Amino acid sequence: MPWQNIRGHDRVVEKFRRALQKGRLASTFLFVGPAGIGKRAFALKLAQGFLCERVPAERLEPCGECASCHQVLSLNHPDVDVVAKPADKAFIPVELLIGDLEHRMRAGLCYNIALKPYSGRRKVAIIDDADYLNKEGANCLLKTLEEPPPDSVLILIGTSEQRQLPTIRSRCQIVRFAPLAEGDVADLLVEKGLCPDASTVRAAAALAASAHGEGSLERAVWWTDSGVVEFRAELLRILRQAELELQPAAKMISQFVEEAGKESALKRQRLRFVVSLAEEFYRAALVTRESGQTVRDGELKVAVDAALRWMPVEAAVVCLEVCLEAYAHIDANVNQATFIDWWLDELTNAARTGVAVA
Repeated sequence: MPWQNIRGHDRVVEKFRRALQKGRLASTFLFVGPAGIGKRAFALKLAQGFLCERVPAERLEPCGECASCHQVLSLNHPDVDVVAKPADKAFIPVELLIGDLEHRMRAGLCYNIALKPYSGRRKVAIIDDADYLNKEGANCLLKTLEEPPPDSVLILIGTSEQRQLPTIRSRCQIVRFAPLAEGDVADLLVEKGLCPDASTVRAAAALAASAHGEGSLERAVWWTDSGVVEFRAELLRILRQAELELQPAAKMISQFVEEAGKESALKRQRLRFVVSLAEEFYRAALVTRESGQTVRDGELKVAVDAALRWMPVEAAVVCLEVCLEAYAHIDANVNQATFIDWWLDELTNAARTGVAVA
């Protein structure tokens, strides 16, 4: 059985359990791994284990029934502070870390974690979306990371070490989370009521598992939507061509993004998803070209094989770099139409010459 109904991460559980039993638990951790694989849920379950009123912390088996366990899960425990990037912001505001101008260093996560534990056990702080810590926010954390308060645990959650500033990485113990297995993704889709159709569940889980190894429930949810599957097929058809169909492609992407609704956060999420599909395509092209490794996803394989008839490896590298750069523009709330035109132009020029236009 998975630990506390959290699938795929039993190895990480044992690592924490051994550290607790030996009295060697670190104070600061950086959880890294694909989005949507349960890192945040794992962090909250750890907090329950640390603070459970019925089960000793070293057993790391929270009862889930005591007042403390309920408070942690509902984010109301006085010894647990959870911070995340607001949907309408490009970065985590420093006010969440050190208080607003009127309450500098007298409010926020850094202040709260330094207080004496109300429970007499530990203070736990969790920074979700740590990928969105800008330089100012990271600097606010340095003192806390360098001199962790007694009986405190600070957990930063991100997707990769590379997205964290060196000053953050060097002060945290890195905990790597593996992608979820295809079977786990399928089971979670059913358990959480995210998809009632068995054949759709299988297909969605397979696509999520094949997406450059992400194994993400978040990713799988996208694939339960037939409209998303159709969009991906058309985007792959466009990307595999030596000459991108710029106007039809821009119109198609814009329409797909607009279908997310009026909220800008949802539109940015869709834009990131579109770019991630292209990123997956160019990564698959590079892997196939360099190692000869076969792409599991049949539809993606067809597109990659067609592209590799004309695309040099240098062009695939630059197209991938364009995609990675594009995420930063999306997070900075760039104008949607301008971004789509820029991105497609960059991919076109990179595919032609292997050099992106500045």
